[in-house]
Formats: sequence, structure tokens, C-alpha cells
Amino acid sequence: MSDIARHLPLSNGPRRDEASITSDRREDLAIVCERAAALARPGDAERFAASVRIEVPPSGNDTDRLLAAAALVRAGRKRAVRQLAAAVRALIDLAGSRPLELPDALTGRVALYAATRTSFDRRAAIAGHTVRAADADWQFGHGPVIEADAAQIVAFLLGTSDLPPRSVGA
Repeated sequence: MSDIARHLPLSNGPRRDEASITSDRREDLAIVCERAAALARPGDAERFAASVRIEVPPSGNDTDRLLAAAALVRAGRKRAVRQLAAAVRALIDLAGSRPLELPDALTGRVALYAATRTSFDRRAAIAGHTVRAADADWQFGHGPVIEADAAQIVAFLLGTSDLPPRSVGA
């Protein structure tokens, strides 16, 4: 019986240090704000802040304002993954064709969250598959593998792209 238990969800699998596990997404949200600052053009700070529902300082250039907003997020109240997903969606819009350059764990969290909240047709496109990021160290689901770059998967699941992950070898 103990051998089969390690294959069950939330089972007695290998133990790890879980002290850093939290539902607080402040750090992730601050990273997205910093990335937005690196990509910002005039007027982007207001649009990004409104989409994400964060405060930005009223004066300074957009880059400095978004960097200050990142510092305020880090020092402020806890943030939920829903707000992180909104921030990544806003960053995708801001970035256009430029790369997102976000940490693997952050894109994985957003993809997993978005997979449970996206439209029915997008959930159907990934249902019964293992969704794997080709350029990041994450995957979720069960079944035949479909993959794409992490940013492409996140964009599809957030509804900003119509390009779904594809079968491996297709």
C-alpha cells in the first residue's frame, strides 16, 4: 500500500522544504511591473496600472513610475494570482512582439491559473493533454503532450493569442 500512495495526489511523496510556498504573489507582481517598466513607452504606465489595478506615482517618466509601483507592491499587502494574471495579460499587450522575459515559475503559475479560468473553447483545446512549456521547466495536465513556448501558452490561455500549444512532433 505504501508504494502506491506515492503516485496519488497530495500523497506521501518525497518531502521537500515547503517554507517558501505561499499564495502571496507580491514578488511575482513586482517582477511583472519591473518588466513593464523596461518595455514602457510614454502613456504606458497609466494603461498598465489601470489594467492591473495598482497605484503608480503621479510624476516622473513611465519607467520610473512603474519601478516605483513595483517597490510599492513589494512593500504592500498580499496579492492574489488573479491580479498577477491580469498583470501578465497587460504586459503581453504592452510588449507586443517583444519578448516577455519572465521567470519560469511565474509563467507556470499564471498558465495553471489561466487554464482553470479561460473560456470553454480554450479549456477544450488543452483538455486531456499534458501542457508543457518548451522553453521553461513546467508542465501540467495528463495525457498526450502538447507544447509551445511558455509565453505562447500563457498568451493563449489568457486570451491574447489564438495560437494553441501543438502536439509534440506535429
